Amino acid sequence: MNKSMTIELADLHFFAPHGVHAEEALTGNEFKVSIRVTFTPKVTLITSIDETISYADVFNITKATFSEPEKLLETCAMKISERIYKRFPQITFIHISIQKLSAPLLNFSGTAGITYTQSF
Repeated sequence: MNKSMTIELADLHFFAPHGVHAEEALTGNEFKVSIRVTFTPKVTLITSIDETISYADVFNITKATFSEPEKLLETCAMKISERIYKRFPQITFIHISIQKLSAPLLNFSGTAGITYTQSF
């Protein structure tokens, strides 16, 4: 019997200077980030934080990585994925979605973003 567990952090809000336009580095932007991390439990019943993925650690890794300015959201997502996997090598799959809540485009209404997935 195959089993898996997914830890999810949804709709995290960050303010950061990501973007290819020079003014984005100066003024920053609001972003919404969601992360799903899947792993195979090694025990029949998880009863300790050591037997799972700490969502607090996933949040702290994401927050620290997201604070580093990048031109591309793709770069942010790939770095977040790499750092989470380095901390939790038992991960089998990661899904990261990043939305820029106010894209600097003339007459644009909505959000712009990326989704990155990786299997390990």
